[in-house]
Formats: sequence, C-alpha cells, structure tokens
Amino acid sequence: MPARAVLFDLDDTLFDHRATSRRALAAVRAEVQAFRALDLDDLERRHVAVLEELHQAGVMQGERSVDEAREERFRRLLTFAGVGAPPELASAVAARYRDLYAASRCAVPGALALVERLARRVRLGVVSNNILAEQEAKLAQFGMRALVDALVVSADIGVAKPDPAIFQIALSRLGVTPGEAVMVGDSWPSDIVGATRAGVRAVWLNRTGEPCPDPSLAIEIRSLEPASAVVEVILS
Repeated sequence: MPARAVLFDLDDTLFDHRATSRRALAAVRAEVQAFRALDLDDLERRHVAVLEELHQAGVMQGERSVDEAREERFRRLLTFAGVGAPPELASAVAARYRDLYAASRCAVPGALALVERLARRVRLGVVSNNILAEQEAKLAQFGMRALVDALVVSADIGVAKPDPAIFQIALSRLGVTPGEAVMVGDSWPSDIVGATRAGVRAVWLNRTGEPCPDPSLAIEIRSLEPASAVVEVILS
C-alpha cells in the first residue's frame, strides 16, 4: 500500500540533541572547575545516563518539571565530580547549561530539506517522548513546524513510545491506517519496535553505525542526505 503519511521521531532524528548537548556540556566543563578534571567523553556518558534516568522516571511521569530534573541532573554530576553540590550551585550550573543548550541547537544534517520534500507528497507527523512546549520550539526554530500536520508528544497525551497507542493517536490525527504510514526514528526500542508493534513500517536512522538488531524489522539508513534518495527509500 502506498505511503500517505510519514511519522518522525524528533530528538536525534530531525533535531540533533546529541551534538547540541555535547557543545553545551563542553562549554559548561570549561567554566566549572570541578568538571575540568573529567574527560569530556566520561562527563558526557554520565550526563546522558542521568538525563535518561530522570527523564523517564521523573519528567515523563509528571513527578518533576524539566527545570527540576535539570537541576537534579547537575547536582548528581557535581557530586560525581567530587564536590559538594548545594542547591544554589546546582541551580546556577543547570541554568548555564540550559542557556548554552538553547544557543547551540542544531538540526540533523539534511533534516529540513527532507521534511520539505516529503511534505509535498505525504502528510507528516512527529511522535516524541518529551513535553509539548519543548518540541514545538525546536520545530519552529528549524522551520519545520508549519510542515508538520500532527505533533504527538507523550507528556501531552499521557502515553509514550514504544507503546503502540501513541502511534495510533498520530495515525488517527493524520487520517491514515498503519499500512499507509512509515515511521523514521533513531531509537530502536522506542521508534522501530514501537512502530512495528503498531503495524507501521519502520526506517531506522543509524547515524552511529551500530549493528542492526533485526534487519527484518526496518530499513536502515545512515544519513538524511541526499534528500532525494532518502525520500525514495522512505516511500518505497
């Protein structure tokens, strides 16, 4: 059945969260003496682990705001660096990271050109595990919001990927069946497994070159460029 809609993940599929976060973290490390003794790669790995833990267990469950989770994240990172972390220090470092992150935002290479091409041929949706205001701002910043017909965000609807229900909500808003849609995402468990459980064909964006867990579940691409070729892979 020809595709009538394409669903995208946002973070690290269209928006380059990984690169944005690393730039902000590197700048914070240069400014905060306690972090300078840590290798940037080690600091980044710890940061990612704590962020994921607090995001899934706190923010996604509505138990912490994004700002509260960020402050707790940097309190733990300062403790990891071997210094005391009074609330005012953790708050100041978290605020500095937030500002640097916002200033460092960047799209995944080729994302806008791909979305523009696809928007001329199919309906577009974004399915994301995050909060609505955050994802609205990212799409608007990179000129994609007006091209997206449905933005479905977990914190807004109370269900998160890989639950098939979040994909079903997106399909309903786009007015298509699972067989008429394709999901493009970078997270194998959230995007690929979740989409296929919902009956949606999946395309895995594997920019880091990881081994494919199951080639029968998804078509693999390594980049969003060139847009013309990626469009044909997605819609084939």
